[in-house]
Amino acid sequence: MKEILFVVVLLAIVQPGSSQVLYEADWKSLDSRPVAGWFEDAKFGIFIHWGPYSVPAWSPKGTYSEWYQYWLQNRTLFGNGQFKGTEVADYHEAKYGKDFPYYQFGNLFTAELFNPDDWASLFSEAGARYVVLTSKHHDGFTLWPSTQADDRGFAWNSMEVGAKRDLVGDLSESVKKAGLKMGLYYSLYEWFHPWWLDDKDRFVDEHFLPQVKDLVQRYEPDILWGDGEWEMESDKWRAPELIAWLYNESKVRDKIIINDRWGKGARHEHGGYFTSEYEAGLDITHPWEECRGMGFSFGYNSNEDITDYNSARTLILLLVDVVSRGGNLLLDIGPRADGKIPPIMQERLTQMGQWLKINGEAIYGTRRWIRPVQWSEGNRDCKPDDQHYLGGDFILKQTIDPAPGCAVKELFFTKKDEVLYAISPIWPGNQLRIKDLELKSHSAINLLGAESPLAWKQEGNDIIVEMPSFDPNRFNDEKTYGFSFKIRL
Repeated sequence: MKEILFVVVLLAIVQPGSSQVLYEADWKSLDSRPVAGWFEDAKFGIFIHWGPYSVPAWSPKGTYSEWYQYWLQNRTLFGNGQFKGTEVADYHEAKYGKDFPYYQFGNLFTAELFNPDDWASLFSEAGARYVVLTSKHHDGFTLWPSTQADDRGFAWNSMEVGAKRDLVGDLSESVKKAGLKMGLYYSLYEWFHPWWLDDKDRFVDEHFLPQVKDLVQRYEPDILWGDGEWEMESDKWRAPELIAWLYNESKVRDKIIINDRWGKGARHEHGGYFTSEYEAGLDITHPWEECRGMGFSFGYNSNEDITDYNSARTLILLLVDVVSRGGNLLLDIGPRADGKIPPIMQERLTQMGQWLKINGEAIYGTRRWIRPVQWSEGNRDCKPDDQHYLGGDFILKQTIDPAPGCAVKELFFTKKDEVLYAISPIWPGNQLRIKDLELKSHSAINLLGAESPLAWKQEGNDIIVEMPSFDPNRFNDEKTYGFSFKIRL
């Protein structure tokens, strides 16, 4: 009988689909769990910031509009630029009046034009492989019918006010139906929740933990994207305990991926994949992701103009730069309060999708090569102006528009099995020089999107590729925002 029991227990441990390892509620154990391979293959995801802040949809340029409540009630402001601090409060009082509280925006967050199938179709057409939706931002408003959202004394969720709809559920269903992975952003803290202000232990035990578990069990996300963790250490959040539950007991225990934002000091140290935000990205071997908006704000900011939005070329080069260093790009959109994605955001996503239809082979499923880029001669340490949020134009300075004396990234490299990809930001002209690469005589080189192989020769330590007599730089087309060469090693 003991032998039979031993076999049953052993099978339960090793069977695929079961929790093969029981993780302890400490970082040494939790950090030993590998990040699922699909994440490193995906490379491109869509971030969505959407909530009551999408109603006023305003903040000074260079700031986050989704922080509207914080700017309003604390009469402060930070970001790119010099601010007196009262800009949002002044705007709010002029437009809505001094007696109009932020919580009234919940009733105006109607999402009446929201069509989740249209959103999912756009994301798929853009070439994204996963989506991350803000289920709850720092204002505490939930996009699903959360009991804990109402424990401040009034309804504060999308099922009871405004849209009167389960927005998380609707979008999750459409995204999964479209064949994409679905992730949910969740803010650990809330700026003005009374328990957070006066009794943080109660906030964690009676609000945060039961709420996030409800979110996970209801919608079974592929990613749980934590944020708003920086006010307390992970043990005070009881984050290791929560993550052990995710890995051992939750419905998604066999598939869930998390990021690194689970307590003060945890970023780039603990959790799942590591994250950067409005930075140049990371240069590490651990799975990582850079997140940024198309402009400077994550939430829709009606105060931003077309000049504040990154061009399609910039976004494509940002993606290529991140992927060459082994990361993913999580590109944010900010829908309007009525549920429509602004046309300029739709256009940018569509343009990226057109480029990926030709060049996606050099992006998806690739890994970092021994060197991510090939530099020209010049100073590689040219830095952009000191900014709180690094604008996307830094990649243009590093590729097609360098400052005098500064080096540029001539080629970006990715690798997949026995194939090396070299992505050039511009058309190389008559010849392409790939430095410090030696090929075998039977190696072949192709330009993605073209059928005929290209002639090449070894010249010392470099490869010289003969280019067709064609100059696509004459055309303003998203297909010519980067050229990918497939090199069979």
